[in-house]
Amino acid sequence: MRKLLRYMDGYRLRAVAAPLFKLFEAIMELLVPLIVASIIDIGIAGGDRGYIVRRVLLMVLFGVAGLAFAVTAQYFSAKVAVGFTGRIRRALFKHLGTLSYTEIDTIGTDTLITRLTGDMNQIQNGVNLTLRLLMRSPFIVLGATIMAYTVDHRAALVFVGLIPVLAIVIFAIMLVSIPLYKRVQERLDRVVSALRRNLAGVRVLRAFNKEESERRDFGERTADLEHGQRTVGGISALLNPLTYCLVNIAILLLVYTGALRVEAGILTQGAVIALYNYMSQILVELVKLANLIINVTRAIACGNRVQSVFEITPSITSPENVIPVDTQSASGNHPADNSGGDTAPIISFRDVSLRYAKASSDMLMHITCDIYPGEYVGIIGGTGSGKTSLVHLIPRFYDITGGSLEVFGHKVNEYDLDSLRRAVRIVPQKAVLFSGTVRSNLKWGNPDATDEQLWDALENACAADFIRALPEGLDAPVTKGGSNFSGGQRQRLTIARAFVSDATILILDDSGSALDYATEKKLRSSLQAMKGKTILYVSQRAGALTSCDRILVLEDGELVGNGRHEELLGTCPVYREIAAASGITEATKPADGSRDNTAPSFRIATEGGAK
Repeated sequence: MRKLLRYMDGYRLRAVAAPLFKLFEAIMELLVPLIVASIIDIGIAGGDRGYIVRRVLLMVLFGVAGLAFAVTAQYFSAKVAVGFTGRIRRALFKHLGTLSYTEIDTIGTDTLITRLTGDMNQIQNGVNLTLRLLMRSPFIVLGATIMAYTVDHRAALVFVGLIPVLAIVIFAIMLVSIPLYKRVQERLDRVVSALRRNLAGVRVLRAFNKEESERRDFGERTADLEHGQRTVGGISALLNPLTYCLVNIAILLLVYTGALRVEAGILTQGAVIALYNYMSQILVELVKLANLIINVTRAIACGNRVQSVFEITPSITSPENVIPVDTQSASGNHPADNSGGDTAPIISFRDVSLRYAKASSDMLMHITCDIYPGEYVGIIGGTGSGKTSLVHLIPRFYDITGGSLEVFGHKVNEYDLDSLRRAVRIVPQKAVLFSGTVRSNLKWGNPDATDEQLWDALENACAADFIRALPEGLDAPVTKGGSNFSGGQRQRLTIARAFVSDATILILDDSGSALDYATEKKLRSSLQAMKGKTILYVSQRAGALTSCDRILVLEDGELVGNGRHEELLGTCPVYREIAAASGITEATKPADGSRDNTAPSFRIATEGGAK
């Protein structure tokens, strides 16, 4: 938690001013019991109404001054608390953007959301209360003790004996509560995880009639959270009754001692009232301090959780001496025979392996292949075969755990991450759009793109027609997640976003899964017509890859096939099985081996024979 205080820079003066004005307010309060004592001993005892009125007006003046000091202190403390946590929130969000998929997978999305929202609110509340009360309450307690000593040193011994006992109680409860609050926040993460999963998969839950089992699971997690909160809440709740009990015992001792000394003529009645008021002030401030301790304990636990995220070092970073990405030498159209010749590969896998964090086995094993400039390469395999894992290595979303991966002639970890990812654009499996407009989403690919470039990208992605049909066109609104568009429309817009960029390598990771065959055929034609682009098209449908220059076939993380569609039908049993599952038994391509911009002819096995 202490390390987070570096974000207090720029707010230190206000952070000092807030408790300082609270101290001024406390001084006003500490003087009031003396005025009350003088009213009783002088004004009331002597029947001097003028004196009483003057003293009452003085108390009113002190009250107004105290209110002004309190409002000023509240203003500064609120500014500091909101600004401080705002800086931490922005820094945490920025830090999360530097983490690789490995760290995010390990930590978990749900706990990151909790730390960025709920934990931050607890920190903000804790800072606000700390600036207002952390110095004020002890100052009142200590000041009341000193003022009581000036009134009567013998009676002040009750104050001196009370304060250490209260300090022991408060700190003991705080030490027990801090680790318990941390566990409560972890249980809150589990509840948020269940809630997020249920909301994201509500359609699946209803389709498979799993609402009841999810209710039970959510109920168990909620009950676990409730039990933890009850436990730590019960311990924290001991502060108030223990404080009241100890202070009231002290008040009884004070009244008894005061009565004896008044009877002996040592103290006046006003002095006893003043001592009682000071004890009451201590009681009120200790109750505030007890609540402050509870909130500060929560804030410290949450601050430690946030700091633990800052302490996670990204496993994927740009090297100190980066090599510039040279896309010019890697552009162009490679001959369709893919024999290599004198052309260097744009992507080169050499015995590449990948193992995810905390996994017991490799996801990818000994992948070796070259992809040349201008090639249109298909990647196919069953679910879990490693297709997405393979393409995620190219923009360095994950680092390889074995072998060597070169892009543009150099190892992928020698490039600056920003430059590499500007040269390699990937359209992920899940189509994600952001709230804004169609224009703002497309410009993620290229902030400087003109409207002509945007429409050209929409045409190539087969998305221009439905965008033109919208009254606002490019300025049509996009809701959160693109929920105002269908699944196929979202996919086409995400593809268009990648087309807007000037990337040399385009990766479409099963990005046409929601498209009908006619639309996907048009999209493939657009991909084939692109010049100077190396395209990797991931799909589970063999029919979508028949016109590729080459197809890579994966099975259980291994490369089991590498060749054209016709070759793989004869040499790769895995591909033949996938093709047969798609109904493809035979395919033809132009004899000259050039790209065919139309869908290849193929025969489909039917129940009555070939058709």
